Amino acid sequence: MTNLVPFGKKAGLWKPRDLMNIREEIDRVFEDFFDWSKEARSLMHTDWNPSVDVSETNESIIVNAEMPGVDQKDVKITIRDNALIIKGEKKKEEETKDKNYHRVERSYGCFERTFTLPNKVQTDKIKATYKNGVLNLVIPKAEEEKAKEISINIE
Repeated sequence: MTNLVPFGKKAGLWKPRDLMNIREEIDRVFEDFFDWSKEARSLMHTDWNPSVDVSETNESIIVNAEMPGVDQKDVKITIRDNALIIKGEKKKEEETKDKNYHRVERSYGCFERTFTLPNKVQTDKIKATYKNGVLNLVIPKAEEEKAKEISINIE
């Protein structure tokens, strides 16, 4: 890093080129630390992930995912290798030429969330509902095999 040397009669004044060097050095340190590529940075601004709560009862695993603005036909739920995968897309509204946008803060794009299920489940009995932008999944747990008692005959 460049050593900063005050100049002039007033302490605390720095040469402008030294300040530019500091800024360049700070930018380089952050880029090296985070190692963000252009693709990763662009994904940060376009993709989004719904907030999800996962809970468990004795009988089921319950998943609630908030997906406001996502049409139910744009959501796909898959279970593979004891993992729950929720994919979908929140489509951007068509911009009209008669609107002047002053601020656009809502996120749009594709999302994918994957969760490892803690127990074996009955995939054929999963119930999914979608109401007011909230996906609710009730995933019944598989019945555990009952322990078998084996008697030993003494000869």
